[in-house]
Amino acid sequence: MRLSTRSRYGVRALFEIAHRSGGAPAQIKAIARRQGITPRYLEQIFQKLKRAGILRSIRGPRGGYFLTRRPEEIAVGDILRAVEERIDLVFCGRPPGDRNSRCRREGQCPAQRVWAEAGRRLGEYLDSVSLAQLCGMARGMNPGKEGGSDAGNKEAGGKRKKS
Repeated sequence: MRLSTRSRYGVRALFEIAHRSGGAPAQIKAIARRQGITPRYLEQIFQKLKRAGILRSIRGPRGGYFLTRRPEEIAVGDILRAVEERIDLVFCGRPPGDRNSRCRREGQCPAQRVWAEAGRRLGEYLDSVSLAQLCGMARGMNPGKEGGSDAGNKEAGGKRKKS
């Protein structure tokens, strides 16, 4: 499974709000700068998070973005579901008989049940990790380092390293 850039950026941006805001409105330009994300792209992600009820915004010179719930109450799984259409390990990873399954080999491939169960377990894990836990994991690290983009995850030749 490979998470989209949108998913990774969404988690990083909400971590930034939970970790740094202290209840004050978070400015999108500041988050974008610290996380190495363009403000325009981050705004698109934030619109999805607002529609999902995870973020709210206040306009004006002292406005910005706020979490709608405490960081302990927002799971990584909530964020991913808000910004992605689907979260599946593989294309055919929906449970057999699921009306959203697009697998041409449904009913013929014994591995489909394996992928479905693996996806279910991954979903349970992502739902068990909160933004507050991410903040705790960040102790001793340097989260939100200026210019902290995904560029450091690339190997020579432009291929991404697995992280």
